[in-house]
Amino acid sequence: KHFKPFLLLVGLACVHTAQARLNVVATLPDCAAIAREIAGSHADVKSLSQGTEDPHFVTPRPSYSRVLNRADLLIDGGAELEIGWLPPLVSGARNRDILPGAKGRFSAASGIRLLGVRTGRIDRSQGDVHAAGNPHFLLDPLRGKAVAQNIAKVMAQLDPGNADHYQANLAAFTKRLDAKLIEWSETMAPHKGTAIVTYHSNFDYFAERYGLKVVGQLEPKPGLPPTPGHVRRLIPAAKAAETRLIAIGSFRPRRLADFLAKGSGATVLSLPVMPTESKPTHDYIGWIDHLVGQFHKALK
Repeated sequence: KHFKPFLLLVGLACVHTAQARLNVVATLPDCAAIAREIAGSHADVKSLSQGTEDPHFVTPRPSYSRVLNRADLLIDGGAELEIGWLPPLVSGARNRDILPGAKGRFSAASGIRLLGVRTGRIDRSQGDVHAAGNPHFLLDPLRGKAVAQNIAKVMAQLDPGNADHYQANLAAFTKRLDAKLIEWSETMAPHKGTAIVTYHSNFDYFAERYGLKVVGQLEPKPGLPPTPGHVRRLIPAAKAAETRLIAIGSFRPRRLADFLAKGSGATVLSLPVMPTESKPTHDYIGWIDHLVGQFHKALK
């Protein structure tokens, strides 16, 4: 009878260990949305930024370092997207497992074919250039599918006891996504070759996937805000290309986009460039479905 308290404690410790869940932190809502699909009930997933923020310029808060200190896995977008705000947070977190190259660090861009990879000399006079390539690849759902597969592998390596669970969730997510890929392709097929202007390079991957033609950007250089002079010079090119749509992130100011629309005859479409906390864009498939629906509605 003297061993009962000890055995009870051991039993409770075993139950706690069996029920322990991975603590996953993603820098971006799109990475977090995919991670939640794979994790299911076996991991807690938190995003440091919100879908209403510009992912290039997230305001780092001291609480973020505390969150990262407890992370088993940090998923960043990669391709230098978070280079302006993430490194100090990781340094302040004092968590060796999430340092670059560590077992608990994964960049979603790993193994993904990126657009806009730069070669040659690059300097600040060219704007906020990402030499590694355009980091907004998750607006292409086929690349999103590849990222989901990679995240499932990483979670299985960190938590081998639940590897089958992650693989089953991946299979379920892939089945849903594959069905939607067919539907989205059919929906966007009539719009192939349509000219659009974007605020930033966010929609380049979406345009590539569905055959839209990006003929210009409101930004005079990457990361620099539009100027009236640049937009005035863009009007003739937009008109000549018969531009139908000006796509901007929902957190962007509309004034100069509306000015371009008035001069070119195009329509301004303000869209979430990442998943948000509210429906229908709160999960990855819902977010892409919303984008496809909005583009189709504006172009038909």
